[in-house]
Amino acid sequence: MKKKLYRSVKNRVVAGVCGGLGDFFEIDANLIRIGVIILSVASAFIPILIVYVACALLIPLEPEKPGDMTIDIKE
Repeated sequence: MKKKLYRSVKNRVVAGVCGGLGDFFEIDANLIRIGVIILSVASAFIPILIVYVACALLIPLEPEKPGDMTIDIKE
């Protein structure tokens, strides 16, 4: 079966891009986050920020699985 790249729903800090990349490459998403931070500092933030926002807009959100249940509590 072919793997597809999705933004993560469960392993997200901002938009789920690093979590999705971690799931896709089967590595810890924190390693990707550290790499993004290092590249951001090295490139003065703007280029990596543009790439991250583009990924957040272009990579689809992970589809819900039939067994997953989300409970929305509103008071």
